Amino acid sequence: MNRRHVLRVLATTAGLFALPTWAKEESYPNRPVTLVIPYPPGGPTDAMGRVLASTLSDILGQIVIVENRAGANGNIGAEAVARANPDGYTLMLGTSGPLAINASLYKNLGYDPVKSYDPIIQVGYLPNILVVHPSVPATNVKELVALSKAKPGTLSYASSGSGASSHLAGVLFNSVAGTDFLHIPYKGTGPALNDLLGGQISMSFTDVLTAIPHIQSGRLRALGVTTASRSRALPDLPTIAEQGYEGYDVSVFFGIVAPAHTPPDRVARLNEALQRTLQNEKVREFLDKQGLESAPDLAPEALGAFVFQERDKWAKVVADSGASID
Repeated sequence: MNRRHVLRVLATTAGLFALPTWAKEESYPNRPVTLVIPYPPGGPTDAMGRVLASTLSDILGQIVIVENRAGANGNIGAEAVARANPDGYTLMLGTSGPLAINASLYKNLGYDPVKSYDPIIQVGYLPNILVVHPSVPATNVKELVALSKAKPGTLSYASSGSGASSHLAGVLFNSVAGTDFLHIPYKGTGPALNDLLGGQISMSFTDVLTAIPHIQSGRLRALGVTTASRSRALPDLPTIAEQGYEGYDVSVFFGIVAPAHTPPDRVARLNEALQRTLQNEKVREFLDKQGLESAPDLAPEALGAFVFQERDKWAKVVADSGASID
């Protein structure tokens, strides 16, 4: 072996040692992938994550471990993923909270929903339904608005907490409709629903899965869907936008992201595997039962653009609401 060849071998070896760990691996993935759920076990996001992880494991040929990192409305898990090694082995199933709303709601956030992540795929979105107690004399959105303006300050709406989608949906509605619905925050959907069913509260912008059983039993009256398109779960119920409030669009979206600077080939591999996961019959059946609507575009770039848009939209709504958390 001549001197020039020895130097070339040494240079190549040194270059390998300088590469990050993920670049030395021959294939991806070759070890378990972690899917962080920034909420407690047992909730809807956790259930969705576990169903996705099971099928994704089969497609990737590696175990996908679900790890719950709950707290601060999703911020603890979101920050942990933002700081993780960008090697494609740590992902997060995020929602509108950590991926859009919290950027304006929290004064000291340890991550940025746009800059801290590489988008992988939007899983779908969950519409909210504007429901009223049967004692409220309104059968559609325009009648509700007229009632509010005829009797200012008399209608209240319940939410699962300040800054939640069910809260900000009402803030946005007041803005576009010129109403003065009074916000009553609760610690979770359950307590809010109990007071609504009991008639202590006039209305709520609650998720479709929670609303449907009570609409069907007649204990609540549905007035409109909060998303731009009708819900497949309630196809005969018109949207709020259809009823004269064009542009009104509120939903809880679900997206999978990785830490920023994840290698593009791994983002592409994950996107392809997750598209196949979402096409799986059992996964699709589960998501349909949850009332989840399919995302119109499954490309990583589409989720990135959507997160950017949602972050900016909710920044104004949060500012109008006056909500803030230290």
